[in-house]
Amino acid sequence: MDITTAAAQAAPLELALVIASDRAGRFAPVVADWFRTRVAERADFELTVLDLAGTTLPTSLSHDPDPGVRAELARITPVLEDADAYVVLTPEYNHSYPASLKNLIDRHYTEWRAKPVGFVSYGGISGGIRAVEHLRQVYAEMHAVTVRDGVVLANAHGQFDEDGRLKDPTAPEAGAKLMLDQLAWWGRALKDARAVRPYAA
Repeated sequence: MDITTAAAQAAPLELALVIASDRAGRFAPVVADWFRTRVAERADFELTVLDLAGTTLPTSLSHDPDPGVRAELARITPVLEDADAYVVLTPEYNHSYPASLKNLIDRHYTEWRAKPVGFVSYGGISGGIRAVEHLRQVYAEMHAVTVRDGVVLANAHGQFDEDGRLKDPTAPEAGAKLMLDQLAWWGRALKDARAVRPYAA
Protein backbone atom coordinates (compact mmCIF):
# COMPACT_ATOMS: atom_id res chain seq x y z
CA MET A 1 0.00 0.00 0.00
CA ASP A 2 1.47 3.38 -0.98
CA ILE A 3 1.57 6.41 1.33
CA THR A 4 -1.22 8.26 -0.49
CA THR A 5 -3.61 5.32 -0.16
CA ALA A 6 -2.76 4.86 3.51
CA ALA A 7 -3.33 8.56 4.20
CA ALA A 8 -6.68 8.52 2.41
CA GLN A 9 -7.81 5.53 4.46
CA ALA A 10 -6.75 7.24 7.68
CA ALA A 11 -8.57 10.48 6.87
CA PRO A 12 -11.78 10.95 8.88
CA LEU A 13 -15.11 10.40 7.18
CA GLU A 14 -17.42 13.37 6.74
CA LEU A 15 -20.42 12.76 9.00
CA ALA A 16 -23.54 14.93 8.67
CA LEU A 17 -25.80 15.11 11.70
CA VAL A 18 -29.33 16.06 10.59
CA ILE A 19 -31.43 17.42 13.46
CA ALA A 20 -34.96 16.83 12.27
CA SER A 21 -37.16 18.69 14.73
CA ASP A 22 -38.10 22.30 14.05
CA ARG A 23 -40.86 22.48 16.67
CA ALA A 24 -40.95 25.38 19.13
CA GLY A 25 -39.69 24.27 22.54
CA ARG A 26 -38.10 21.15 21.07
CA PHE A 27 -35.92 18.80 23.10
CA ALA A 28 -33.60 18.10 20.17
CA PRO A 29 -30.72 20.40 21.24
CA VAL A 30 -30.27 18.45 24.49
CA VAL A 31 -30.00 15.14 22.67
CA ALA A 32 -27.86 16.64 19.90
CA ASP A 33 -25.37 18.15 22.36
CA TRP A 34 -24.97 14.77 24.06
CA PHE A 35 -24.48 12.97 20.75
CA ARG A 36 -21.94 15.51 19.51
CA THR A 37 -19.75 14.75 22.51
CA ARG A 38 -19.81 11.07 21.52
CA VAL A 39 -18.63 11.88 18.00
CA ALA A 40 -15.99 14.29 19.29
CA GLU A 41 -14.32 11.42 21.13
CA ARG A 42 -13.57 9.66 17.84
CA ALA A 43 -10.88 10.34 15.27
CA ASP A 44 -12.67 8.58 12.40
CA PHE A 45 -15.35 11.25 11.83
CA GLU A 46 -15.44 14.94 11.01
CA LEU A 47 -18.87 16.24 12.07
CA THR A 48 -21.07 18.80 10.34
CA VAL A 49 -24.48 19.68 11.79
CA LEU A 50 -27.53 20.47 9.67
CA ASP A 51 -30.26 21.73 12.01
CA LEU A 52 -33.60 21.92 10.22
CA ALA A 53 -34.85 24.50 12.70
CA GLY A 54 -32.39 26.86 11.04
CA THR A 55 -33.62 26.26 7.49
CA THR A 56 -36.37 27.97 5.52
CA LEU A 57 -37.54 25.47 2.93
CA PRO A 58 -41.22 25.64 1.95
CA THR A 59 -43.10 22.37 1.77
CA SER A 60 -44.26 23.06 -1.78
CA LEU A 61 -41.89 21.44 -4.27
CA SER A 62 -41.02 22.95 -7.63
CA HIS A 63 -38.67 22.15 -10.49
CA ASP A 64 -38.12 25.89 -10.77
CA PRO A 65 -37.77 27.17 -7.19
CA ASP A 66 -37.70 30.88 -6.49
CA PRO A 67 -34.38 32.63 -5.76
CA GLY A 68 -34.83 32.38 -1.98
CA VAL A 69 -35.28 28.60 -2.12
CA ARG A 70 -32.34 28.22 -4.51
CA ALA A 71 -30.16 30.20 -2.12
CA GLU A 72 -31.19 28.03 0.81
CA LEU A 73 -30.55 24.85 -1.15
CA ALA A 74 -27.14 26.19 -2.16
CA ARG A 75 -26.33 26.31 1.54
CA ILE A 76 -27.86 22.97 2.52
CA THR A 77 -27.23 20.64 -0.42
CA PRO A 78 -23.40 20.73 -0.24
CA VAL A 79 -23.56 19.47 3.35
CA LEU A 80 -25.45 16.39 2.18
CA GLU A 81 -23.36 16.00 -0.97
CA ASP A 82 -20.04 16.13 0.87
CA ALA A 83 -21.06 13.70 3.60
CA ASP A 84 -19.76 10.14 3.61
CA ALA A 85 -22.35 9.11 6.21
CA TYR A 86 -25.35 10.53 8.04
CA VAL A 87 -26.93 10.41 11.45
CA VAL A 88 -30.56 11.50 11.60
CA LEU A 89 -31.64 12.70 15.03
CA THR A 90 -35.42 12.60 15.16
CA PRO A 91 -38.35 12.72 17.54
CA GLU A 92 -41.55 10.82 16.92
CA TYR A 93 -44.60 12.86 15.95
CA ASN A 94 -47.87 10.91 15.70
CA HIS A 95 -46.07 7.58 15.15
CA SER A 96 -43.77 9.04 12.47
CA TYR A 97 -41.08 11.64 11.84
CA PRO A 98 -41.26 15.43 11.32
CA ALA A 99 -42.44 16.98 8.07
CA SER A 100 -39.28 19.10 8.01
CA LEU A 101 -37.23 15.94 7.54
CA LYS A 102 -39.44 14.56 4.76
CA ASN A 103 -39.14 17.92 3.01
CA LEU A 104 -35.34 17.75 3.19
CA ILE A 105 -35.25 14.16 1.95
CA ASP A 106 -37.65 14.81 -0.94
CA ARG A 107 -35.58 17.76 -2.18
CA HIS A 108 -32.50 15.56 -2.59
CA TYR A 109 -31.79 12.25 -4.26
CA THR A 110 -28.28 11.61 -5.54
CA GLU A 111 -26.81 13.08 -2.36
CA TRP A 112 -28.04 10.13 -0.27
CA ARG A 113 -27.19 7.35 -2.70
CA ALA A 114 -24.84 4.55 -1.67
CA LYS A 115 -24.12 6.11 1.72
CA PRO A 116 -24.95 4.84 5.22
CA VAL A 117 -27.50 6.36 7.59
CA GLY A 118 -27.78 5.87 11.34
CA PHE A 119 -30.51 7.04 13.69
CA VAL A 120 -30.76 8.66 17.11
CA SER A 121 -34.42 8.76 18.11
CA TYR A 122 -36.23 10.05 21.14
CA GLY A 123 -39.77 10.36 22.39
CA GLY A 124 -42.18 8.90 24.90
CA ILE A 125 -42.55 5.24 25.71
CA SER A 126 -41.54 4.13 22.18
CA GLY A 127 -38.39 6.24 22.07
CA GLY A 128 -39.07 7.21 18.46
CA ILE A 129 -38.60 3.74 16.99
CA ARG A 130 -41.75 4.03 14.87
CA ALA A 131 -40.32 7.15 13.24
CA VAL A 132 -37.11 5.25 12.51
CA GLU A 133 -38.94 2.30 10.98
CA HIS A 134 -40.72 4.67 8.60
CA LEU A 135 -37.42 6.33 7.74
CA ARG A 136 -35.77 3.02 6.88
CA GLN A 137 -38.30 2.55 4.07
CA VAL A 138 -37.82 6.10 2.81
CA TYR A 139 -34.03 5.85 2.79
CA ALA A 140 -34.21 2.51 0.98
CA GLU A 141 -36.00 4.39 -1.81
CA MET A 142 -33.12 6.90 -1.78
CA HIS A 143 -30.66 4.01 -2.33
CA ALA A 144 -29.09 4.67 1.07
CA VAL A 145 -27.98 1.93 3.49
CA THR A 146 -29.41 2.17 7.01
CA VAL A 147 -27.33 0.57 9.73
CA ARG A 148 -29.01 -1.88 12.07
CA ASP A 149 -28.18 -0.38 15.46
CA GLY A 150 -28.86 3.07 16.79
CA VAL A 151 -29.75 5.09 19.85
CA VAL A 152 -33.30 4.96 21.23
CA LEU A 153 -34.18 7.31 24.07
CA ALA A 154 -37.55 6.40 25.56
CA ASN A 155 -39.15 8.98 27.87
CA ALA A 156 -36.23 11.18 26.89
CA HIS A 157 -37.03 14.17 29.07
CA GLY A 158 -36.63 12.02 32.16
CA GLN A 159 -33.31 10.58 31.03
CA PHE A 160 -31.39 13.86 31.22
CA ASP A 161 -30.68 16.03 34.23
CA GLU A 162 -31.09 19.81 34.28
CA ASP A 163 -27.57 20.26 32.91
CA GLY A 164 -28.26 18.07 29.86
CA ARG A 165 -26.34 15.06 31.14
CA LEU A 166 -27.71 11.55 30.94
CA LYS A 167 -28.62 10.19 34.35
CA ASP A 168 -27.62 6.68 33.25
CA PRO A 169 -25.47 6.89 30.12
CA THR A 170 -24.60 3.19 29.92
CA ALA A 171 -27.08 1.97 27.30
CA PRO A 172 -27.19 5.15 25.16
CA GLU A 173 -23.41 5.40 25.02
CA ALA A 174 -23.12 1.73 24.09
CA GLY A 175 -25.73 2.23 21.37
CA ALA A 176 -23.96 5.31 20.03
CA LYS A 177 -20.63 3.48 19.87
CA LEU A 178 -22.13 0.49 18.09
CA MET A 179 -23.92 2.70 15.56
CA LEU A 180 -20.84 4.84 14.90
CA ASP A 181 -18.69 1.72 14.47
CA GLN A 182 -21.14 0.45 11.86
CA LEU A 183 -21.27 3.83 10.13
CA ALA A 184 -17.48 3.93 10.03
CA TRP A 185 -17.33 0.49 8.38
CA TRP A 186 -20.08 1.16 5.86
CA GLY A 187 -18.94 4.72 5.25
CA ARG A 188 -15.41 3.63 4.40
CA ALA A 189 -16.52 0.61 2.35
CA LEU A 190 -19.03 2.58 0.29
CA LYS A 191 -16.71 5.54 -0.19
CA ASP A 192 -14.02 3.22 -1.53
CA ALA A 193 -16.57 1.47 -3.77
CA ARG A 194 -17.87 4.76 -5.20
CA ALA A 195 -14.31 5.79 -6.00
CA VAL A 196 -13.77 2.61 -8.01
CA ARG A 197 -17.17 2.44 -9.67
CA PRO A 198 -19.80 5.21 -9.57
CA TYR A 199 -23.12 4.03 -8.17
CA ALA A 200 -25.84 3.61 -10.77
CA ALA A 201 -29.38 3.79 -9.43
